[in-house]
Amino acid sequence: MTDISYVDLGPKILIVDDNPTNIIILKKMLQINKYKNIRSITDSEQTIGTIKEYLPDLLLLDLRMPVMDGFDVLKQIRSELTDLFIPIIMITAQNDKESRLKALELGVNDFIGKPFDQNEVIIQIKNAVEIKLRHNRMNWQNRILLTRLEAERRDIEELQMDLIKRLLKAAEFRDNSTGEHITRIGLYVSELAKLAKQPERFCDNILYASMLHDIGKIGVPDNILLKQEALTQEDWEIMKQHTIKGGLILRDSHSEILKMGEKIAISHHEKWDGSGYPNGIAGEEIPLESRMTTICDVFDALLSSRSYKPSWSLDMTISEIEKGRGTYFDPEITDLFLANVDIFISIVNDYLE
Repeated sequence: MTDISYVDLGPKILIVDDNPTNIIILKKMLQINKYKNIRSITDSEQTIGTIKEYLPDLLLLDLRMPVMDGFDVLKQIRSELTDLFIPIIMITAQNDKESRLKALELGVNDFIGKPFDQNEVIIQIKNAVEIKLRHNRMNWQNRILLTRLEAERRDIEELQMDLIKRLLKAAEFRDNSTGEHITRIGLYVSELAKLAKQPERFCDNILYASMLHDIGKIGVPDNILLKQEALTQEDWEIMKQHTIKGGLILRDSHSEILKMGEKIAISHHEKWDGSGYPNGIAGEEIPLESRMTTICDVFDALLSSRSYKPSWSLDMTISEIEKGRGTYFDPEITDLFLANVDIFISIVNDYLE
């Protein structure tokens, strides 16, 4: 596709030369060959400002000029216009190798010698314009490709989120008491991650990853999962396997959310002092996302009533969290959680079962 600057008047050509006669000759040559969109300046200090305003497709730049010569202008372009691609043809009567090499190093594409040879000038300009056209076409194609890739990425992420929500819905069907609990956990942990100044993507991912913490309960038998009274020691050993089963359900995924969810599912019952399950890991061996989920999970479980226990008061719950600092919970995360407990209480109030 042709760039907009080539429509109607053709490519934009800027001539920078302190000699008005040279400008008149070059303009005449260009006009004879159907180039109409031409601008010229004789003050080289105006070059950068003119380029920014005019956005030329080709720059014809004289080498020998007062105040700022062609080399000075090239250095300024290189320094200030890093995002613009403009083919540059240098106008010079000098043919020494040193000057040409210096100009090429500073970004010059070609040279026009003095006195001007019309055929040579027009061929060089045509070639430079073609380079610009190809660059524009490539940029346009890249923009189209990036737009398509971004659309595909969004589609994939939407599909992932749809599948995750359906997976969570499946967990709710097994145990109706988990519905609002799952929602609250996601909100708690996401807020805690923000308070801990984690990257935005981490905070976004952990919202849903933490909601998968108990997904392994899908694999727990109904006679244990739905039991109305306290679990026996044998029952409890089976229930503890939900961490392993959650990891198995979520493992080997390419999704960032499911990878994070796998870590959380396996280790959200680990304790800071190493007395948790299933692997008995301790301290910072426990993934950060799991440490955050653990304290939020306990907080919500204590405040919630279940068939086998009444809900605890807020004071009792906070006291229990404080008691678990440094043994059950990461001390720093505990301090952060308790210092901002009003945020988590508001979530409880907004999402009561």
